[in-house]
Amino acid sequence: MKKQLHFLIALGIAFFFLTTISYAQVGNKSQLSIKEIMQGDDFVGHLPSRLQWSDDSKILYFNWNTENAISDSLYTYKLSSEEISKVNFETQWEMPSNRAIFNKDKSKKLYAKNGDLFLLDLSNYAKTQITNTLARESNPHFTANESKVAYRNGNNLFTWEISTGKTVQVTDFKKDALRDKPVDDKDQWLKDDQIEMFNILQENKERKEEEKKYADQSKLKRPLPIPLKGMIVMSVQLSPDGNYVTYIMTKRSPSKQTIVPQWVSESGYTGDQNTRSKVGDKPATYKMFIYDINNRKTYAVESDSLEGIDYVPEYTLDYPDKKYENKDRIGSISAPVWSEDGQRAFIEINSNDYKDRWLALLNIADGTIETIEHQHDEAWIAGPGIGWFSEKALGWMPDDRSIWFVSEVSGYAHLYSKDVVSKKIKALTKGKFEVFTPQISNDKKYWYFTSSKEHSGERHFYSMPINGGKAQRITTMTGNNEVELSPDEKYLAIRYSYSNKPWEIFLMKNPLISGQDENLVQITKSTTENFKNYEWRVPENITFKAEDGAKVHARLYQPRAEVKNKAAVIFVHGAGYLQNAHKWWSSYGREYMFHNILADNGYTVLDIDYRASSGYGRDWRTGIYRHMGGKDLSDQVDGVKHLIDKYDIDPEKAGIYGGSYGGFITLMAMFNEPKTFKAGAALRSVTDWAHYNHGYTARILNTPATDSLAYRRSSPIYFAEGLQGKLLMLHGMIDDNVHFQDVVRLSQRFIELGKEDWEMAIFPVERHGFTKASSWTDEYTRIFKLFQETLLDK
Repeated sequence: MKKQLHFLIALGIAFFFLTTISYAQVGNKSQLSIKEIMQGDDFVGHLPSRLQWSDDSKILYFNWNTENAISDSLYTYKLSSEEISKVNFETQWEMPSNRAIFNKDKSKKLYAKNGDLFLLDLSNYAKTQITNTLARESNPHFTANESKVAYRNGNNLFTWEISTGKTVQVTDFKKDALRDKPVDDKDQWLKDDQIEMFNILQENKERKEEEKKYADQSKLKRPLPIPLKGMIVMSVQLSPDGNYVTYIMTKRSPSKQTIVPQWVSESGYTGDQNTRSKVGDKPATYKMFIYDINNRKTYAVESDSLEGIDYVPEYTLDYPDKKYENKDRIGSISAPVWSEDGQRAFIEINSNDYKDRWLALLNIADGTIETIEHQHDEAWIAGPGIGWFSEKALGWMPDDRSIWFVSEVSGYAHLYSKDVVSKKIKALTKGKFEVFTPQISNDKKYWYFTSSKEHSGERHFYSMPINGGKAQRITTMTGNNEVELSPDEKYLAIRYSYSNKPWEIFLMKNPLISGQDENLVQITKSTTENFKNYEWRVPENITFKAEDGAKVHARLYQPRAEVKNKAAVIFVHGAGYLQNAHKWWSSYGREYMFHNILADNGYTVLDIDYRASSGYGRDWRTGIYRHMGGKDLSDQVDGVKHLIDKYDIDPEKAGIYGGSYGGFITLMAMFNEPKTFKAGAALRSVTDWAHYNHGYTARILNTPATDSLAYRRSSPIYFAEGLQGKLLMLHGMIDDNVHFQDVVRLSQRFIELGKEDWEMAIFPVERHGFTKASSWTDEYTRIFKLFQETLLDK
């Protein structure tokens, strides 16, 4: 009887799900269906990515999928034949890596691939395999005036002599050995008495002493043993002259990890995943050391002299009765960046509270450092080329006397140079725009970089004189131009997209080299016929004024006048620090297509780059410091007001949805702005920031133990009693980023508060980023149904 009852319940639930989905699809007036657009790349087309040139600049490699296979494959485009072909496994295995180190005149290329090391002679493209082991060799670099290659195997550093192939171990990092137990007075007396009494024992002792003396002398011919003392060794590197090894020792405190159960498994049993810990971990310690090979000694690089190292954050003033302690603020140290002539090196140091960044000149002979550049932010240091969602961009200028780096000191990420002797700094670029991925030309006369100089929602490729000056725009197409420059700099491979045109690859000769205007040639065509059969909207890039007077950028999707229903949907992008109100194909491709469906059904859709978004400089990025759900939420409210004032939207017909950070904002909107939003769909939402990870959250809110006020005013779970409208929560059960536990805890809060107008859809086999088209379809069908029922009373 019990089994029959369970069967009937399951059947009823299945019938409810099916009827729900069917109902939602029936109400859709668009020629597009939710099911087809949620197929993702199978509907849009598999788009090219990861462009890479051959070393001779004759072949362009890229990932693509023209066969609707499970995953992308490597393809080539040959300039000579203008033909595209798929690369077989053997060719791909033998290809040199594009992540490489070059010697001074760029005649040799050094790289690691598949765990082994290779040296490529660029004069004849002859390849020499340096290692061929089952271990993983890494971090290859030239040393000993480029006569040797240094590399890491396990913890230790080795050198390989180019002329002879001779391999030498340079370091000997040792795990802690077991110490001999101390001998007490009684046992020591007995031992001495025994030796004195028996000749054979005296002879044994003398022989052991001789052996030890020989062994000690032999050790002098080997690397100096360096004890790890329970720490992890990182960034082991040999100086250009081969005389010094720099290395970083770090120790991480143990932290409790969250267990995420896996409910649907091959075994039929639940499995446990150990995922991340929660924000507030005790910071790891970092210390740089130098090993003087010739003098067989090690010494520490001391950071006590760094300007501002004893800084106490301003937010601690809110806690006058709480003692603030952060005795060792060093949060990371880079390996030395050496000048091309090998005479100077600088290191980058970041604080563990993310508020300071130092670039310091390193004296390799004695371990002292001298600050070249100190960057401080009361909120947190970040930005393009600086760190956090971005690769670091820094190095030496061609004069080997000045360094270059990116800084937000002006309010926007710009390129600077600074003389390490005179400390004179120069802004190479300036203005209310940002600079991305700068690189120096082969002849060292120019910069190449990508920038938003033309418009915050566009990306173009520029060249500029090495010491600054007028920047010349090279790319011409409106949208995003991701450029991969050929090694000889004669060609630009451009991965390009526009608002309603997905990514494709174009090829163009470099006009800076050819001296004339050049035409673009499209070499890939990826979109499917089904995708091309629909006339996709170009969202209008608009701005509106926020309550504090700030100019907010957004993308607007408008319905045709004859179907307009005066309802609005606000979409909140994820990540926080991400840009979506731009003029290129969105990383939210499914959402873009869903917004077209909503517009076809009469909805007006607004996609806002709220406070915290990337692309608008430092103040925009840090506008959420110590209060997530503050200005980032009021920007959504002001967006609705703008739609009401300018686009004839009914104030009673506004809904909101988003995933991850967007789900968090949706919850805050439903709890704290119930008069503005009648319905909300929160996907994979953070409900309590004290339960998210350290690296992201501690930058914005500090830590729960030191800044509890920031966490309480920023976490939706504390405002759940404000729910009035209709809320739909959707979450993957094996999400190892924003844990399923987040929405479970909020659900219990709703139950205890007696809230009724909320529902939760769970997805047993999905993590943070969904991968199954069926899950996407179910998710967005429910969202569509929510808006139809609550905003239109259908």
